[in-house]
Amino acid sequence: METATFTVNGEVRACQGTLTVAALLVELALQQKKIAVEKNGTIIPKSQHATVPICPGDVLEIITAVGGG
Repeated sequence: METATFTVNGEVRACQGTLTVAALLVELALQQKKIAVEKNGTIIPKSQHATVPICPGDVLEIITAVGGG
């Protein structure tokens, strides 16, 4: 199986096989956090995280919400 690389918040990552946004969030322990995910400049709605694949060369930005005053 070929290893694919993609970028998350400026860091190059690798995976083998198919990876979805939801699976990546589990891998990063972010699935329970309030976040926004952008893939190649497009915001991915939470309702689509389980079905949107991460492809070789994709660039993702994951923003976590931080409370405070």
